[in-house]
Amino acid sequence: GWCYLAVVLDLFARRVVGFAISDSPNSVLTAKALQMAYHTRLKPSGVLFHSDQGSHYTSEKFADAIADCEGMTQSMSRRGNCWDNAPTERFFRSFKTEWMPKGGYEDIAEAKCAISDYIWGYYQTVRPHSFNNYLPPAEKERRYFNQNLLSGVLN
Repeated sequence: GWCYLAVVLDLFARRVVGFAISDSPNSVLTAKALQMAYHTRLKPSGVLFHSDQGSHYTSEKFADAIADCEGMTQSMSRRGNCWDNAPTERFFRSFKTEWMPKGGYEDIAEAKCAISDYIWGYYQTVRPHSFNNYLPPAEKERRYFNQNLLSGVLN
């Protein structure tokens, strides 16, 4: 069978801040990824959630999930324009070419384990990103926050 992955990227460093895996590509899946991101980032306000116009992002269930994230605004790509969502498309291309076996996974449990390993063990902490001057997302964020902490102390 099939399994589906929804991810939420923080565009600053291309870090995966939320993801969910399911055997169904529906609004429950995307809402779970959104909730993980919202809680991972400690319930931020004034942020924008951007997605394509897929039915699972335009549903009432997903609109309710966005509304539950206080201070979050939803944005959507222009119809039929894949360039608007290029960072997410790039993540999926990287995952499929760098990690996912050509024949797929035995079952959803194996897929969940492998996807978690890719995101937490490789993509965030090891994989260099040209967008980040070839730093992994976690390192780019670490340097940003350390620099801001240091400048706050020195000023």
